[in-house]
Amino acid sequence: MTDNSPVDWKNRAETVEPIDPREEIEDVMPQSAPPAPPPPPAKSRARRIGFLILGAVILIGAIIYGVMELTAPPSEETDDAYVGGNIVAVTARDGGTVLALHADNTQAVTQGQPLIDLDPATTDVQLAAAEAALGRAVRAVRSNTAQVDEAGAEIAQAQADLSKALNDYARRRGAAADGAVSGEELSHAADAVTTARAALNLARAKQAQAASTVAGTTLANNPQVLAAIADLRQAAINSSHMRITAPVSGVIAQRTVQLGQKVAAGTPLMAVVPLDSLWVDANFRETQLQHLRVGQPAVIHADVYGKDVTFHGKVLGLGAGSGNAFSLLPPQNASGNWIKIVQRVPVRIALDPKELRQHPLRVGLSVNAEVDTSNRSGPLVAGAAPPAGGVQQSLDGGPEVEARIRRIIAENLGRGR
Repeated sequence: MTDNSPVDWKNRAETVEPIDPREEIEDVMPQSAPPAPPPPPAKSRARRIGFLILGAVILIGAIIYGVMELTAPPSEETDDAYVGGNIVAVTARDGGTVLALHADNTQAVTQGQPLIDLDPATTDVQLAAAEAALGRAVRAVRSNTAQVDEAGAEIAQAQADLSKALNDYARRRGAAADGAVSGEELSHAADAVTTARAALNLARAKQAQAASTVAGTTLANNPQVLAAIADLRQAAINSSHMRITAPVSGVIAQRTVQLGQKVAAGTPLMAVVPLDSLWVDANFRETQLQHLRVGQPAVIHADVYGKDVTFHGKVLGLGAGSGNAFSLLPPQNASGNWIKIVQRVPVRIALDPKELRQHPLRVGLSVNAEVDTSNRSGPLVAGAAPPAGGVQQSLDGGPEVEARIRRIIAENLGRGR
């Protein structure tokens, strides 16, 4: 049976409980995980101890560094430094064709070692001609000496002829006074005296001419012989230039000559770098030059060896100007847009040859230079010193040429001399 009685909505609404929306969200969303338990106190304590130890180590290191900086001697350091050295050029003194090459790049050579041989055919012919000319000069001096003796004999003969002519003229003049000799015969006697006197004067002139070439000289200092000796020396020097030797000991670099090449005098052929006489050009800022002096010790570390190898040296001198002063286009600072730029001045540092032999360096390598500036008693400018790197050899023929000259002179003097 259907209940058609009216519903009391007011009372029914009062009996219904309200729904909280948060409860519905909590029913839909899953419950989160419970929070992690706090770390154990032992682990946190170990971390704190580790941080304390690390801080203590850093503090001690800072203290030690500060003490070392305060107690360390004053110094100036730069990494704008490079290895320098002499690059000795090997050039052709005389032209010729290359017949042999005895050295190449990266090879070590000693002073006087043959490097290049040029074709000696032309110089050998010139040397033989000079030897022959010296022999002719010696014989010419001998001939001039003999001509002096010959002229002396002619003078004696002319004097005898003049004396005879004078006696004949005196006899004929006495006989002519008595009428025994005609006037014509007396005239002929007088002409004979004049002829004899002229012959004597001619003989004396010949003697003076012959003596002028040898007077006051010997065979050793006669001008003709000396000129021939000079020509022989020149030919010997030219012949010696056909073999090019190493001017210094070092390593070959920049070889440009090839086998069979025709080279002219003065052509660069190769270079020799003496690696036992290198130095360092350290470019210090101008603000670092106040306490730099000649003779101060320096410590060098090359990038090629790292910190494992230490080179020791001393300051040789400070450059005469900054790099900009010697550049091709020096800066002109007399303008309105001037900006001050700190300049660098090259400082040359000599290296120990013994250390260079143990740990060879190469020209142009980068290094780090540190100069001890505690001793400032040295001068600011270096004194005069001989150049490093050896001296170019001067070929003058040597004792072999002297022996050859003596032999040629002795052969052309003859057995009677």
